[in-house]
Amino acid sequence: MSDKSLEPDEPGLLARARAEGLIPPSPDEAEYANSGEREQGPLSPAADPLVLFAEWLGKARQTEPNDANAMALATADADGLPDVRMVLLKDFDAGGFVFYTNSLSAKGRQIAVNPQAALCFHWKSLRRQIRLRGSLTEVTEAEADAYFASRARLARIGAWASRQSDPMEGRLDLETRVAQTALRFGTGAIPRPPHWKGYRLWPVAMEFWRDRPFRLHERIAFSRPAGENESALWSRKMLFP
Repeated sequence: MSDKSLEPDEPGLLARARAEGLIPPSPDEAEYANSGEREQGPLSPAADPLVLFAEWLGKARQTEPNDANAMALATADADGLPDVRMVLLKDFDAGGFVFYTNSLSAKGRQIAVNPQAALCFHWKSLRRQIRLRGSLTEVTEAEADAYFASRARLARIGAWASRQSDPMEGRLDLETRVAQTALRFGTGAIPRPPHWKGYRLWPVAMEFWRDRPFRLHERIAFSRPAGENESALWSRKMLFP
């Protein structure tokens, strides 16, 4: 059964959680000095942020324990209320940054009414972050078909079975739909669902951030005119932390 109401937290639970240090205090000078090595030298002088992105993602793949291509995707609904969640980057080139999702999901509905988004990559192992902003367009049917076909069979079944973002009665509801979908396709081919699409973010702004002691971080911002012109030149500037 769906939860109709929730009991309030045990009295004092949040206060105890704060007292037990779930949120650490700001570090002092000694903690900064003992917080491990940080990279030395200036940030890359690359004039093309895509080249710099590829360099940073390559390093993250060597150091991140899970999903170096994970990124926060921020969208907004028709009223401008923002929403954010983690998704996986599946491709990038001069045309933009690609991810896939159910177009009937909450984010799919938001993209339909407001096809703009922001992305954020945060790599704790490197103490680095990259933010992007831009417009969204759908990838071609051929691109979506090719990527869907590369997914594991059970993942393809799940794309058909899950009514992403809709309420469900319980885990059994999902498992039943997965079993029914598996039975439906048997051992045959599993085509891409019409609601399962890819989106490409064409960035007009990219910012590269690197951690430095005492919050004196390094930031490089790139920007270019809107309009999805791949030949548009980027401008580059340093920002105060």
